[in-house]
Amino acid sequence: MASPIRRAPGVLRSTAAALSLALCSACGEGASEDDPFGEAQRALLQGVGSAAARAALAKRWAPIHYQDVDVTGAHALGGRSDFITRVDFDGDWVGTNNWDNTGSRVLSAHAYHSVVETPSHWYLVYTFFHPRDWSDNIFEKEHENDSEGVLLIVQRDGSEYGALVGAVTVAHRDFFSYVPAGSPLRSGAESIDGTLSMASFEGQLHPITAQEAKGHGLKAWPAYDIVGDGLKYFPSLTLAEQPSSASDHDVRYKLLDIYGVEGLWPRRELSSLFSSWGTFRGDTSGGCGLVAGNCTTNAANAPWGWDDHDDGPSYRGEIATDPAKLAAHYFSPSSQFSTTYTFNPFKGIGADPNTP
Repeated sequence: MASPIRRAPGVLRSTAAALSLALCSACGEGASEDDPFGEAQRALLQGVGSAAARAALAKRWAPIHYQDVDVTGAHALGGRSDFITRVDFDGDWVGTNNWDNTGSRVLSAHAYHSVVETPSHWYLVYTFFHPRDWSDNIFEKEHENDSEGVLLIVQRDGSEYGALVGAVTVAHRDFFSYVPAGSPLRSGAESIDGTLSMASFEGQLHPITAQEAKGHGLKAWPAYDIVGDGLKYFPSLTLAEQPSSASDHDVRYKLLDIYGVEGLWPRRELSSLFSSWGTFRGDTSGGCGLVAGNCTTNAANAPWGWDDHDDGPSYRGEIATDPAKLAAHYFSPSSQFSTTYTFNPFKGIGADPNTP
């Protein structure tokens, strides 16, 4: 597991930024702090079959991510239970000790990304993981592991990174759809729930997503927002930082390719991590459940197990595995979405040969 980056506030990052700017003085358009010579960006021109191309596209559209934090209650761990991290934050790929280890391990910020391609669109899923779905109310359930996220729909318009036209977020057992200002998408079988807000980061506009404290449902900001304590995460291909406090507003999260050697998809059959297809294994150890019976086992899902409760069973996981179908259901006109995949490892099309 990669070691987290620790810093005195503002010091190490400002030094790194200065070095990157110096390196990039002659790099030209497309260079960044993460990729000072623009190599990942150029790789995208060859398609998304390479890890570098997927990383470039994922970084370009990765959300600025707001995380509300609750520091109260026995299971809050002073706010740590609301920090995002990687599934193997504790050094193993065992799902049943993540609740137990939340208070004693470094919670460096990560998010998993997947990229699926058709001739008309790119579909990017960002997965944010928490070791605990917790509560400070004895009448509410808790469970080990928590995985929620967002699908971003990017139209391939001939430009290098395309145009972001829509989003579908995962909040527990419901999906919510959003479009940025000026999007050509309209409501389909599902009504659009709001506007996808954007903000500038490293000179480019990124969508803003937000998760609630404790249960970690995810929507487009400001449908959820920081209330009191909270974190603001910004994407990186190299930095994975643990927040310095429960109100740190400048934290980098590292993007991990879900198909790659550090990813979840190659481990989809790992019984220590998954109890069934797309469902994380979790138990009641470590004090989960404020009262007896209030900890649910095997309750969290990976992206290929995400499901809106009223879309029907045929849509389970398709926000990741068959996003063109889901986009055509949620938005109109449906005819604009090609359903021919040119890269979709979930379906064995252009699968990455890397394995753990």
